Amino acid sequence: NTLAAAFAPIQDCDEVFNYWEPTHYLNRGFGLQTWEYSPEYSIRSWLYIVIHAIIGKFGSLLSSRTTAEFYFVRMALGAVCAACETRLFSTICKTFNVRVGIMFGIVMACSPGMFHASVAYLPSSFSMYTTMLGMSAFMDWRGGLKTAPGMMWFGIGAIVGWPFSGLLLLPLLAEDLVLSSFTGDISEIIYRLLDGAVRSTLVLALQVAIDAFFYHKPTVVPWNIVYYNVFSGESRGPGIFGTEPWDFYLRNLSLNFNLWFLLALAAGPVLGLQFMLQGRSTTKQGSIRSMVFAAPFYIWLALFSLQAHKEERFMYPVYPFLALNAAVSLHTILGYIGSSDPTKLVGKIPAKLKLYVVGLCVMFAIDISVGRTIGIVDAYRAPLQVYAPLQDQRFASTEANVCLGKEWYRFPSSYFLPSGMRAKFVKSAFDGLLPGQFTEAKTGFGFFPGTWLIPSGMNDQNIEDPGKHVRYTSIVSAMPLMFVQTDVEHCSFLVDSHFAKVQPTTLEPKYVEDIDTWEVMHCSRFLDTSQTHILGRIFWLPDLEVIPARYRRRWGRHCLLKRRNESL
Repeated sequence: NTLAAAFAPIQDCDEVFNYWEPTHYLNRGFGLQTWEYSPEYSIRSWLYIVIHAIIGKFGSLLSSRTTAEFYFVRMALGAVCAACETRLFSTICKTFNVRVGIMFGIVMACSPGMFHASVAYLPSSFSMYTTMLGMSAFMDWRGGLKTAPGMMWFGIGAIVGWPFSGLLLLPLLAEDLVLSSFTGDISEIIYRLLDGAVRSTLVLALQVAIDAFFYHKPTVVPWNIVYYNVFSGESRGPGIFGTEPWDFYLRNLSLNFNLWFLLALAAGPVLGLQFMLQGRSTTKQGSIRSMVFAAPFYIWLALFSLQAHKEERFMYPVYPFLALNAAVSLHTILGYIGSSDPTKLVGKIPAKLKLYVVGLCVMFAIDISVGRTIGIVDAYRAPLQVYAPLQDQRFASTEANVCLGKEWYRFPSSYFLPSGMRAKFVKSAFDGLLPGQFTEAKTGFGFFPGTWLIPSGMNDQNIEDPGKHVRYTSIVSAMPLMFVQTDVEHCSFLVDSHFAKVQPTTLEPKYVEDIDTWEVMHCSRFLDTSQTHILGRIFWLPDLEVIPARYRRRWGRHCLLKRRNESL
């Protein structure tokens, strides 16, 4: 997790614009604002932001560089994730089996999916943390059923994090209710349910109070999120931001968990066979418990595969269940393979040979995972590197615009800019709604006016607002369409990518080649996916002569440019 905090590229622009930027606004007084934070819509909670802003304030004490705060928050997220993993690992070892716990730890520690999810500043990652704590509570029966603490953790994940993650609670809660029904003590069941509901309601009340302070109006953000994503109609909702085919998550999880994903899928059938073939009642009881904890993974995967709009981060909350499924599946298979019964075919295979084959498979899965993780970092880390020259002391008090064109979605946040510089957008081929700016008004507006003053040009239909571009002019053509042209003259710096075989367009020229206007301050290599073979895109491949040319990675450049002949 520490390595992820230091090196993992930001994979989702929502992480930057919906979470890092509001945090930067609270702590530094400026930042980019998305429509979700407009009081008109208020579908993002400030409680989640405040928690991280407080952590960030401690980070700012370590260094005057704003990037110190960014990486400190990431380190804190990694530490929290590790603590939650450790808690669940301990419970699995005590409740299921030590071998299941070890396998669970290997999956969580080595998978590329967890490498990114562990330190991602996203509600779905936060829900993943609380999912692990909720699983641990429901799993541990020592001292009695822990329905209330389990409900509380899943409730915190759904309220503070992502509302839909509450679905993961249902199979575990159903198990507790069925078991409680056998005791016949209805009052005890009701008490535990009320206890868990009250705890969650207190968290919701805190969230409503904090959001009312920032938005200057009462609002229930979890309901706003559910309403927009489920009930808002065809012209709104997640579908307007892009759709993917039904097998998107199958492909994505195969890349991020490889063999472990296949084992997770196999958990249900493997446990079913074990239940039918094993005669001992204790073994059957264990299989039933394992099936209960296997169910949320299948339910989540099926429900989200049916949704048209799909994103990798939507799977984050279920990663612990995936890892547990894989561990249980492997443990069950190993139990069968490890049989020494001479009457069975598997019992006649030498033990050393079985150990060698199993060890080879596990090491292969780990190696593939590490190769993909290194490959992603090597290919896409450039946006975290190119802003380094702006941290030079000579730019500390410089007021300037740092413009973003076609690579706007790779901006790593205002934490990488000096206090006097602002990120601005240059018109590109993208025709959706870009973020605006939190107002920096102070006198007469009270605390954090950017959180409650209604910004202009926002909408919940992803309709482009020309005012989001730096100093634009409008030109009406012969057709009844308006062409918006950005005045790049107002950009002192510009960040752009350059790929040799990509043809320039009017909206997306090759700024790097315009040496009369721009000088290169810093470039980092960036993977040219259009020219790289699929193997090179999926895994890390060294730039060695022994690698056939067609499989080698092809590179472009991600560059920070400075306007020539401009004194700063």
